[in-house]
Order: sequence, then C-alpha cells, then structure tokens
Amino acid sequence: MTGLNTLDDKDLFALLQQGRLGAFKEIYTRYWKQLYSEAYKRLQNRESAEEIAQEIFTTLWHKRTTLNINQNLAGYLFTSVTNLVIDYHRKELVRERHKSSLQLVYSQADTSMEDALLVKELQQSIDEEVKSLPDKCRSVFQLSRIEHKSNKEIASELGISEKTVENHITKALKHIRLGLGHYASLLAIFLLK
Repeated sequence: MTGLNTLDDKDLFALLQQGRLGAFKEIYTRYWKQLYSEAYKRLQNRESAEEIAQEIFTTLWHKRTTLNINQNLAGYLFTSVTNLVIDYHRKELVRERHKSSLQLVYSQADTSMEDALLVKELQQSIDEEVKSLPDKCRSVFQLSRIEHKSNKEIASELGISEKTVENHITKALKHIRLGLGHYASLLAIFLLK
C-alpha cells in the first residue's frame, strides 16, 4: 500500500489492527526518534532509552488487535514512555536497595567465628528457600539475582513476558522473606553489632 505517510494516526492504527506491516513501519518511522528522545531525556542512558522505545513498539505490534486506544496514538505512545520510565526507576530503586542491604551486611560482618557461622547458616537457609521454589520461579530468581540478568533478558531466554518475570521475582522474594522470618531478630542483632 503506497502513501501511508500521508495517512493520519487514526487511519494508520486501524490498518495496524488489521495486521498491516506497512502501517506499523510508518508508525515506527513517525515516532521512533521522538519516543527515544523522550525516554533519553528522562533517563540519561542511551541503552535504556532504546530498550524502552523498542518495548513500546514490540507491545504495540503484539497487542495491536486488542488495544483500545481512547486517546490519539501519539498520546498513547508518550504515555507508554512515561509508564515505562517509572517502571524502570522503580526497578532500579529495588535493585539499589537490595545491593545496599547486601553491602551493609557484608561491610558490618565481623570475622569472628560466631558471625561467620551465622552468615553461613543464613546463606544455607536462603539456598534452601530458593531450592523450595517452584521450578520456573526458581529459574527466574536465579537468573535475576545470581546471574544479574535484566527482566527483558530473562523473558527472552525463558520465552515468557516481562510481567511474568516480575511476578516470579516478587513471588520468590516473598517466599524467601517468609521462610527466613525466624532469622529477622538474629539478623537485626547481627547488624547492630
């Protein structure tokens, strides 16, 4: 189909919903740089801005038949940038808190035999809690927390959505926290030394 660049967004989106690849390419051409720029302005990170822009277009293509865009297409796309940037910051905050917590534990750890035994016992308990997770949940958790892969990499490797990856990680962390509840007071004493 020729002349797609003369169509307005509403008509392009209608063609996209019919599965027309040309319409998708025109939307991509029309909005890629703007979405990337908006994400970059907020993140100051080229790779992350690219990932966000790509994720928006990937989602647009995969959900094209079920999307119900109540606003104009540009509004939907830029709202998607905002939402994904917020998600990105939220994930980074969680990672930083986790990293800070681990650094605090390790920096304050005394090399005495008692402390070393407590750390070893705690690590064994964590390992047991991880082993007791359902297979898929355990795999996602290990890829995220041990191999330090991003949710996007995990989703791609396991053939699941990023939302499913997030759900598995949340489930795993909750399970581990509950399983280690009896260590809370010991850990508090250990950290206060």
